Amino acid sequence: MRVILAIVFIFFYLLFGFPILGVEWIIAKYNRKAADMSQLRMVQWAFRCVLFLCGVKVEVYGHEKVPKDEAVLYVGNHRGIFDVIATYPQCENLTGYIAKDSVRKVPGLNLWMKRLYCLFMVREDVKQSLKVILTAIDQINQGISICVFPEGTRNKDREHPLKLLPFKEGTFKIAQKTGCKIVPMGILGSDEIFENHKPWIKKGKITIVYGDPIDLKDLDKETAKRLGAYCQDIVTDLVKEAMNK
Repeated sequence: MRVILAIVFIFFYLLFGFPILGVEWIIAKYNRKAADMSQLRMVQWAFRCVLFLCGVKVEVYGHEKVPKDEAVLYVGNHRGIFDVIATYPQCENLTGYIAKDSVRKVPGLNLWMKRLYCLFMVREDVKQSLKVILTAIDQINQGISICVFPEGTRNKDREHPLKLLPFKEGTFKIAQKTGCKIVPMGILGSDEIFENHKPWIKKGKITIVYGDPIDLKDLDKETAKRLGAYCQDIVTDLVKEAMNK
């Protein structure tokens, strides 16, 4: 039943979203920031509706640590599609997610994602991945935050939630080239909503724990060289903290 409700809601949201996107396109001609923020809030509202229809409760800790007046690089562990649905409503400012390229093929959804500065990466194509990283760097410099899951793919290890896949170091070029702060996130329970019960959705709880922002200027040279591994350790600790909530 929850699957049907969610699918019906998403279908009609995307269907009626086409004329809305047209209106937003016109607004953007005169006030780009207003259109961007309007589209952000609409998608956040839609995600909250999906969470409600699916019976998902989201508990958030440490959100007050996230800088409010600057673009940041969010990094977190990746367990399933609800990682995005649960974390995106927490973004106070414009934020683009880096997603796998296959999402680009979903009609309607791809348009909303492009409008919200999301980027599509082909993991097997090194040249294309580099272009995505360079675009993300440009967006950070424009004041648009970026969220990425540095494991590169969904972690399917159900038995060991604290055993993360290695964080890809290339992801952190975004922070190294822009000097933006890195906001680590530990996410727990998202795979228990859908991935572990496909094709059904099971109601449950997702816990998100935000860590202290990481300022690269505060790191020593050795730590800066292994930034991916350093952040992976921090995110692992945040997941452990989420398990104790």
